[in-house]
Amino acid sequence: MNVTLTTTGRGTGQARSVKLYAWEDGERLVIVGSRGGSAKNPAWVHNLRAEPRATLQRGKRSDEVRAHEVEGDERERLWELVGSAFPMYKSYQRRTARTIPLFVLEPVKSG
Repeated sequence: MNVTLTTTGRGTGQARSVKLYAWEDGERLVIVGSRGGSAKNPAWVHNLRAEPRATLQRGKRSDEVRAHEVEGDERERLWELVGSAFPMYKSYQRRTARTIPLFVLEPVKSG
C-alpha cells in the first residue's frame, strides 16, 4: 500500500514527508530503506533512528506511529515478506554493501 511517512528532521527539527510503499504484518506496517540500492540510506532512515515517533498517512487517514528497526530473525522473516512481494528489493540489496534497513511501524496507543 502507498503511504506518506512524516518524520522529524534530525538536524532541523522540521517535518519531513516521503511517499513509501508499506506492507502489512498484522497490525504493523513494514517499510524498506532501499533508496534503489544506493550506497547511502534515505534521509528518513536517519530521522527515524534519531526520533522513532512519526506520522503515517494512508489515504485520508493519519495516525501517529512509533518505528523500530528490525534485526535478526525478525528482519529475515520480514525481508522474505517484502522480497516476495517486490523482488526488486533483492536486486537492490545486491547493488550495495550496506544492509538495507527495515522498519516496523506500530500505532501509538492514546491514553
